[in-house]
Amino acid sequence: MKTAVFPGSFDPITLGHYDIIERAVPLFDKLIIAIGYNSQKKYMFSLERRMEFIKKSVEHFGNVEVDHFSTLTVDYCKEKNAQFILRGLRNPADFEFEKAIAHTNRTISHKNLETVFLLTSSGKSFISSSIVREIINMGGDYKLLVPKSVYV
Repeated sequence: MKTAVFPGSFDPITLGHYDIIERAVPLFDKLIIAIGYNSQKKYMFSLERRMEFIKKSVEHFGNVEVDHFSTLTVDYCKEKNAQFILRGLRNPADFEFEKAIAHTNRTISHKNLETVFLLTSSGKSFISSSIVREIINMGGDYKLLVPKSVYV
């Protein structure tokens, strides 16, 4: 069974994330959207809210699971018997950052884990969770950037 983990903070899930999920669903037998804990980040939404946003967004996909973890991504993947990490790329800067992480993950997983990159669709490549959070904080209209489940 081909299992992929799509890790991230998803604070909140955006249409860019959703674009990657929607296009990855047919590629894997199982796709786990996993909210990771990053000690360097201060979150706008609680873990529970983020999980709720994602679950409502993907409930119509039969092979998608939503979970969370607070370990290294490679350890979580091993626990879930996942062979792939799914990552979305918006721009060249994302690629450089993600490439280093992918090489590290492959090395520390003893070559048992591959990272699969999908390019975010051009109409959604400008969307980031940090931009959405700033728009929400300033009282702006963020609804064109997130799935309906995120409307606060």
